[in-house]
Amino acid sequence: MLKKIKQTGVTLQCGIQGMSDGTYEAAGRYIKEGKIGQVVMAQIDYSRNHLEDMWAKEPDPDCKPGVNLDWKTFLGKAKKRPWDPDRFFAWRRYWDYSGGIATDLFVHRLARIVRACGLTTPSRVVATGGQYVFNKTGAEVPDTFNAMLEYPEGVNVLLVSSMASQAKIRHIIRGRKGTIEFTREGFVVEPEAMFKDDVEPYEHKKSGGEDMALHHHNLHNAIRNGEALKCDAEMGFNVSMACQMAVESFRKKKSLGWDRRRQRVVKS
Repeated sequence: MLKKIKQTGVTLQCGIQGMSDGTYEAAGRYIKEGKIGQVVMAQIDYSRNHLEDMWAKEPDPDCKPGVNLDWKTFLGKAKKRPWDPDRFFAWRRYWDYSGGIATDLFVHRLARIVRACGLTTPSRVVATGGQYVFNKTGAEVPDTFNAMLEYPEGVNVLLVSSMASQAKIRHIIRGRKGTIEFTREGFVVEPEAMFKDDVEPYEHKKSGGEDMALHHHNLHNAIRNGEALKCDAEMGFNVSMACQMAVESFRKKKSLGWDRRRQRVVKS
């Protein structure tokens, strides 16, 4: 798909709407100017605490397969199964249709780090986790999931999440001379103690947030006026492929790599 987009020049905006917040572009400029030194690591999370079950939904009693719902079309190329209302209404819980935490939540967090640090596709990914709380509910995806991504640009990224605890970790990018911490208001820069004379504390106020309207306006302006997309196909590919690698690493219990020449996932 990415190859076809490049060949045709079609303007495609990927739906990671948080990229329409200028905070991450601003952080990227700050990093490129060398103001926090060489970046070595970043960490970010997306956690929730579901009281009863994760992503569970009550089936719609008016839903009637063969009458007002095409179950075969819903399954698509996934494994053929008899009608199961939980699989339809709570599809995020099943590997056939979802990557769970990684593809539902991490894409939104990882995109922020990729944009700010100028990253591409990870050279190696390792993921761990499991069903520690919601392990008797029929869900297949883990309720706790963590991934470590190693990038060829010389940056490690840690992704953390649990559906059974919403305690947060600091969303930070660690540089040799200072740290960028993302907040609800934007980001702040804190110098390392040994470099406090080289790095000035700084605070950036966000603009935009996760506003879908801004994301649509950016797409329209890109089509009409050639404005740069906030989340183009290549950005979407790099982020989604990293998250898919995390899913496969977890399911296969192996470290996976990305073969840049052949453009495919390999064992690392």
